[in-house]
Amino acid sequence: MADADVPCALRDAVQRLEALTGAAVLDVADGHARWELYRAALASDAALPVLLAAVVAETDAALASGVVGEALERVPRTEREAWVQALAPSVRAFSARRAHELGTLEDLRSGAGVREFGPELVDGWSDWLQLRIAAEVSDPSVLRVLAGSGRTKRIRRAASVALG
Repeated sequence: MADADVPCALRDAVQRLEALTGAAVLDVADGHARWELYRAALASDAALPVLLAAVVAETDAALASGVVGEALERVPRTEREAWVQALAPSVRAFSARRAHELGTLEDLRSGAGVREFGPELVDGWSDWLQLRIAAEVSDPSVLRVLAGSGRTKRIRRAASVALG
């Protein structure tokens, strides 16, 4: 994309993020430069609302999806849907699933758990979620199911090690 093709909303969001983060983008049309700015903005709670506006204005759907993927781990559960909806529909599915999986992980970490927990539920979880649960959840009943029914040998081993 040429500099002249950068939408005003994206240019404005980049300028506001530069002011908030102290980072500078020499060429606003350069997706790599914007990514570095976005990564700096992810480290600042004050910059997150402006970063969300940048995602909405972002013309590179893959770049926007990457930013949302990073943001989902940092924003409260109640704000995740706004980040997912900021994406173009063509790239929204992955982030929507990740937001849901983060909620599941948080529930299991907090002990809230899931009502019907068993191998059939685990089958619907991504490898990413299964590995994170094995690493971050201490509930022995959850770890036993993963140790016996995790999708991969790596997941089953991680859950077994976590069980002790």
